[in-house]
Amino acid sequence: MSILYLVVPLAILLAAGGVGAFIWAVKGGQYDDIDSPAVRAIHDDD
Repeated sequence: MSILYLVVPLAILLAAGGVGAFIWAVKGGQYDDIDSPAVRAIHDDD
């Protein structure tokens, strides 16, 4: 039972880190253009 005092805060910290990383990626523009990379892989630019 005492292990819960360690695991629950650790799980909350990991979840907060994941949410923080997602927010950082969104604010950094990582999800602005999700279609162009897939199309660029198909086209040949010789």
